[in-house]
Parts: sequence; C-alpha cells; structure tokens
Amino acid sequence: MFIPISAWFSAFVLTLVVEAPVVWFLVRRAEPNVARLGLLVLFANLVTHPAVWYVFTQLFLVGTSTYTLAAEAWAIGAEALFYGVTIGGLGPRRAVAVAVVANVASFLVGRLVGQVWPELIS
Repeated sequence: MFIPISAWFSAFVLTLVVEAPVVWFLVRRAEPNVARLGLLVLFANLVTHPAVWYVFTQLFLVGTSTYTLAAEAWAIGAEALFYGVTIGGLGPRRAVAVAVVANVASFLVGRLVGQVWPELIS
C-alpha cells in the first residue's frame, strides 16, 4: 500500500498536537521542563509513528483489528520504554499508563478527523 508522505506528515503533526498536551499533563511533576518534554514527545513519536505508517502497513492489512492491535501495541510499548528511560522518577507502570492514554487519545482523534476531514490524513 502506498501512503503519500504528505498524508503521513499531516497525521504526524496531528499526533503531536494530541499527545504532547496529554503527556505534559500526566508527567508535568516528573518533568517540569516543558521544552525538554516537548522534545521527548517529538523523539518518541519519530520512532513509533513512521513504523506504524510505513512498516506495519506492509506487515498487516490496514484497517483490520490485527493491524490496529499490532501497530498500537508497538507505539505504546516503544513510547512507554522511551518515557520510562528518559523521564526520571517515572516508574514502569506510570510510563505505560502515560503511553496508553496518549496513544488512545491520538488514535481516537485520528479516527474522528478521518471521518470529519478525511482529506487531511489521506
């Protein structure tokens, strides 16, 4: 399946717009430096988001539950590991919780935007 880079970039920006405030809200005490936290969210998503769009689309049929589960499990697992390692005082359970909440939020917003404004991310 071919996905134009412009579609990926729009979806990536949307993901950052949704996930950054969620992560900030959940870890603001553990990481009070907003600029550093913003960079951490950016780098976490630079690792996970392209893989979801360009690797998992080659391994699974897009739109199936298998694709969604595999892609979201990858994003949650990798981001939880990244946050757990880079944000001091953030235990493993909390890192997983942060990644789950942020990714569920961006997944749901992405689905909503895809329904309301499909040309943005297609």
